Amino acid sequence: MKYRRLDQEELEELKTEFVNFLSSNTITADDWQKIKAEDPVKAEGLIDIFSDIVFEKTLQKIEYLEHRSKQGLNIFHCQADKMVMVGLTVEGKSTLDFTKNQTPEEMITQLRASGARLRMYQAEKKYDPNRSAELYKMMEQGCLITNDHLFNTFMGMQGEEEETE
Repeated sequence: MKYRRLDQEELEELKTEFVNFLSSNTITADDWQKIKAEDPVKAEGLIDIFSDIVFEKTLQKIEYLEHRSKQGLNIFHCQADKMVMVGLTVEGKSTLDFTKNQTPEEMITQLRASGARLRMYQAEKKYDPNRSAELYKMMEQGCLITNDHLFNTFMGMQGEEEETE
């Protein structure tokens, strides 16, 4: 297996896709029941193959990931050949908690009210060993798929800070 096996809950959510996968391999519902009963190793192997296909398709579509902790937020723009990261941490006393579901505007308002400063940093890196493997590892370590809103908002703020300095 290239990735991990989907758990039962994930398989339930992808039931239609799994049925289509079996069908594309000329396995009927009756055949599947027979395989599960008579050859569980083969059944597990089919689930493994399906799991890898699901992960590979998902990883190929990822454009942005985020990782949050109470004190920090990292947003990754997952490009074809490299990743661009914008990191945020709070300097000073603040009740801002990046794990709470807030818009960037709400975060900024809360931060300004506390008098603390937001420290932003940026980095780039090439994928190691490849894009899919690295994104999978990041997701297994707690990164979540997101959209471009936070990334673009904070990249815009970084540009504004550079203009005022």
